[in-house]
Amino acid sequence: MARKSNLPLRLLPLVLGIALAQDSSPLPLVLNTWPFKNATAAAWRTLASGGSALDAVENGCAVCEREQCDGTVGYGGSPDELGETTLDAMIMDGAAMDVGAVGGLRRIKNAIGVARKVLEHTTHTLLVGESATRFAESMGFTNEDLSTSASKALHSDWLARNCQPNYWRKVIPDPSKYCGPYKPPDVSEKDNPAYEEVDIHGHDTIGMVVIHKTGHTAAGTSTNGLKFKIPGCSVLYTPSRVGDSPIPGAGAYADDLAGAAAATGDGDILLRFLPSYQAVEYMRRGDDPSIACQKVISRIQKYYPKFFGAVICANVTGGYVISILLALPNKTVYQTGQQRSRGSAWHASCSVCFPYEPITAAKRLRSTTLVLITVLSDGEDAQLPDQ
Repeated sequence: MARKSNLPLRLLPLVLGIALAQDSSPLPLVLNTWPFKNATAAAWRTLASGGSALDAVENGCAVCEREQCDGTVGYGGSPDELGETTLDAMIMDGAAMDVGAVGGLRRIKNAIGVARKVLEHTTHTLLVGESATRFAESMGFTNEDLSTSASKALHSDWLARNCQPNYWRKVIPDPSKYCGPYKPPDVSEKDNPAYEEVDIHGHDTIGMVVIHKTGHTAAGTSTNGLKFKIPGCSVLYTPSRVGDSPIPGAGAYADDLAGAAAATGDGDILLRFLPSYQAVEYMRRGDDPSIACQKVISRIQKYYPKFFGAVICANVTGGYVISILLALPNKTVYQTGQQRSRGSAWHASCSVCFPYEPITAAKRLRSTTLVLITVLSDGEDAQLPDQ
């Protein structure tokens, strides 16, 4: 899910990687969306201490939940229309093709940990809402308030702006001008036009891909979802809107026969394309990560040219790529970069380009957000560069 960022332009290049060992193998590999370097480092330390790919994904995402990465992961962010923060998370084992996920999780901070328990202790894939909370409590997780002063302030400001933006359309009263409650218009009434979200960077998640040195794969996600999303009914314990993050194949996907992928961007759009599954399937059929990611992003762009987001792909040999699609005034930025990691220390960089025209002036980027992934591969005691 994409995000509003205050990151300075010095964060270019967009793809960062470090390998300090002399071993020629590019594995293991830790790859995640956004510059959440503490999460990357935690996953790497897990692998270095003998942990599995699943352990690495869980521990890496859990760091972001505790640190409230960018305000879009973990507690205290992205309140829904009623002011409540809920969490989505998913973890997938590419060896067993097994998944655990939670959606609309209430009052439990460690969403990725609960998802892991769903994977390990049930035959289900996804638990949602209050049922997910009750399951978490049975597994020993603490029930606690996910709201903070920051999330309460966000909600109060949203109400003061007549509930703008929101995600209603073809209802009354006019959702582009008024708060709800909303209802469908009478047949005789003229439909309100669909309300278009003004903040294309209002979606985010941490998506993490891990390739173990043995070739085993795992992928996972964690997010607090979309700000001001449509809620469920707290009295009836029905869950609120759930995006792509906890859905296997949408938020992330892993398969030991091919590789793993994760996506970030507007979750409602990503759900319509299952980009992570499709990217892994392309790699399973023989495409390298760059081609797989390009195909996925191109298909989304065909139907949603203003889409802002990215897909990260890694194959079981350690090659990886990020494909980014975002809209600028009268421009579309489409970028792909791929690493090569043999020998001693390296870092891979890639440029952001307009079609046929590289960005050379910082002023051209002032109206957008930079997408950055963090990578650790092929080394021990690797140090991530400063943000």
